Amino acid sequence: MKKLTTLCLFFGFLFAAAAADTNTAAWLTRPLSLADALNTALEQNATILEAQNDLEASQGIVIQTRAVALPSVKATGQYADEELTLLQEIPGFAFPVPHQNWSSGIQIVQSVYMGGRMVAAFRAADATKQQAIANYQTSVADTLLNVRIAYYDVLLALQQITVQEASVKLLQKEQDDQQHRLDAGTVPKFNVLRAEVAVANERPTLINARNSYRIAKNNLANLLGYNLPRDVWEDIPLNLTDSFDTSPYTVNLPDAVQQALTRRTELTSLRKDVELQNLNIVNAKSGYKPNVQVFAGYNWLSSDYSTDPTVEFNGWNAGAQLNWNLFDGALTYGKVKQAKAQYAKSKTTLEDQQRQIELQVRTAYSDFIQARETLESQEKVQEEADEALREAKARSEAGTGTQLDVLDAETSLTQARTTQIQAQHDYVTARARLERAIGMDLTPIK
Repeated sequence: MKKLTTLCLFFGFLFAAAAADTNTAAWLTRPLSLADALNTALEQNATILEAQNDLEASQGIVIQTRAVALPSVKATGQYADEELTLLQEIPGFAFPVPHQNWSSGIQIVQSVYMGGRMVAAFRAADATKQQAIANYQTSVADTLLNVRIAYYDVLLALQQITVQEASVKLLQKEQDDQQHRLDAGTVPKFNVLRAEVAVANERPTLINARNSYRIAKNNLANLLGYNLPRDVWEDIPLNLTDSFDTSPYTVNLPDAVQQALTRRTELTSLRKDVELQNLNIVNAKSGYKPNVQVFAGYNWLSSDYSTDPTVEFNGWNAGAQLNWNLFDGALTYGKVKQAKAQYAKSKTTLEDQQRQIELQVRTAYSDFIQARETLESQEKVQEEADEALREAKARSEAGTGTQLDVLDAETSLTQARTTQIQAQHDYVTARARLERAIGMDLTPIK
């Protein structure tokens, strides 16, 4: 009976483990297009989630900024009971001195004039909100670009494995052919050794391609915010469904630069920072001007002449007050000077960032032109390399060519295949970077 119970538990554990593996495969091995990857990053990527938290936190800053211009309502209350030995009787009066007193009230205070701070507060709140949105959009755009490139890196590494496996297979076939010829006595041992060396030299490249594939998938999984199961060791079972989109893409550089200066959210954020720094000057200068407030309230308090604490007096009060620092030890002067310097600095930062963004667009455009020209130059290279290998083998079999010609042709074919997929990868990557530099919306449609 104990053996049967142990056996049932064992198979139950295996079933549960199998079910867990199945569940893992459901979200790890599902078909993953580029759009799916981008949408997943929007939901799970840590950088985007942190940017969302920053955006939410900025809403609190907006509320705090506006609070200075809104009325405040305060409720107060106090109760005191004093020992009789602390009470002093008034000479000539026989009535007892009360030892209990209390008071309560509610007061509404509204600032009427604060030297320009109230209007500046509402403008600053709006600028802060717009700046926070721009910063969030910047984080999203940068992260989605990283996801695109990581996706392309996985595709590149996978195709490199295919090319290197085909190359090893081709060289292995040549080695087997030379071995058969050696057995037939038509070639020397040197031909077999040369073929073996060629195969051995190609295997490390294949090993490196497989390692690059593993690393690329780990990088992509991290950007997608996946918490990988601990039982997934070397090879993450991602199933990418898209391929390199090498369709023609044209860009007019002057238009691209102008679009970048208009669209880039980094510049939007800096423009709002310039606006905020200008408003800080207004806030600093308000120290030279008076503050005017109006107030109204209702109060309840105990009698100062009755020992009965239930005797109360109540009523309204209202008024206005003015505060004006005629001299504050040059504190306001120092604040204004600091605010003006910060404003000038923000304008300089904006101008410099505009130049940097224009440089980014020009650099990305140049890289894209290079990638496009390289891709176009490789259109017929693989066909020519295939034809060259066929001719080299035919000449070798006819006795008019050498084994070295065949090996060189095989190496050239592998190089042509590698260069072609690298050119495709570089083209789509350069296009993605150019679109990001221009400020195009890279957010996928859900």
